[in-house]
Amino acid sequence: MLTPSRSYALSDLPWTEIAAHLTRDRRLIVPVGACDQSGPHLPVGAGSCVAEALARDLSQEFGVLRAPSFAFGVNLPGEAVYAGTAGLKPKTLHRALNELLAGWAAQGFTEFITITANVHGPHAEAIATIRAVRARVRVVEALSVDLSEMLDGTGGTEHAGEVLTSLLLHLRPEVVRMDRARDFGLDPVRARKFVGGQLPRIPPGGEGTVGQPSLATAEKGKRIYEHILQKIRLKVFIAPPVEELEE
Repeated sequence: MLTPSRSYALSDLPWTEIAAHLTRDRRLIVPVGACDQSGPHLPVGAGSCVAEALARDLSQEFGVLRAPSFAFGVNLPGEAVYAGTAGLKPKTLHRALNELLAGWAAQGFTEFITITANVHGPHAEAIATIRAVRARVRVVEALSVDLSEMLDGTGGTEHAGEVLTSLLLHLRPEVVRMDRARDFGLDPVRARKFVGGQLPRIPPGGEGTVGQPSLATAEKGKRIYEHILQKIRLKVFIAPPVEELEE
């Protein structure tokens, strides 16, 4: 019988083990998800799946504690008409994360690594501005990595398109409904406004999708995932702190 690998998830550990770990390593990975529509072919927690997977793999590889996923974020305009979605206002997300990090910082954590896979502008801004007293906060926007050379489609701004669909086919294939995937394009200006939260509602016609999910494959998803994982490894866990680089 194989011995299960050690878990670094706070939810799996008693407080005594967490306190002991803090004497050796004071970092905490905090995955931040969302409960928003991702077209008719992906679950409303698609972005959360990616953030959680990255947090889990990095936690295990580097022996860093990880917090339970914060499952709600700032959603795209018009979410109210898509069943099951639930979102927060930017100020609410910002305040909630600030309060959580403040509590952990008071316990001795000195570095927080937040990971999100939601490129919605107001969501990213709310996370980018969180702070903690006497602790460093690092924000990883997983889907902001340049993936253009790994895609078969036109690339550009997308939502539940080729990238996210490929990632889910790799990470959680059982929840993907490729028979329902429909390509839907917007001109570059409207696409940027859509993801940036500057449109009054989700554009009709795509059922919440922008991009080309029909081009997604599990193999492509694996390559994309490993590429993102390596970028985070090098920039966050392996590279020396900024202060050292400036010396």
